[in-house]
Amino acid sequence: MSDLVVIVYPSEEKAEEVRQRLFKLQKEYLITINDAVIAVKTEAGAVKLNQLVNTTAVGAASGSFWGLLIGVLFLNPIIGVALGAASGALGGALSDFGINDNFMKELAASIQPGNAALFVLIKNMTADKVLNEIKDAGGTVLKTSLDETKEQVLRDALAKAAPTEAPPQPAPSA
Repeated sequence: MSDLVVIVYPSEEKAEEVRQRLFKLQKEYLITINDAVIAVKTEAGAVKLNQLVNTTAVGAASGSFWGLLIGVLFLNPIIGVALGAASGALGGALSDFGINDNFMKELAASIQPGNAALFVLIKNMTADKVLNEIKDAGGTVLKTSLDETKEQVLRDALAKAAPTEAPPQPAPSA
């Protein structure tokens, strides 16, 4: 089972910095990440998702391969590639891996414009070492699926990190 952690940062750059730190920790086998998405609320109020995988592009590439293979078998590889890419792109656009896009957009709608929420779906981690690596970045915990004790440890560590920087607050709900 995976745990979801959502931390709000004052900018997309800060959220990206923390995401890159988590990827570095993953290379060191300290954390296993299923998904890591940054949701940014624009000044106009729209929410933009910065995802790791473009499912449409992946679908088009895999569809092209299978289309070419089937096209070669039926002596028309060009039509096979075209049909394979089109169907793969459509399938990729309709598929959703990891964290649900609608859930992220709804939750990120509550943050202040200009802020960014880092959504991380964690399969497993060495909590103390991961926390030591990201706590100096600060941030405000918006939501987690961690138990109350672990969530409080995370909140406390991030709160101590940047006393000079006011933590981003969720926008008032109307």
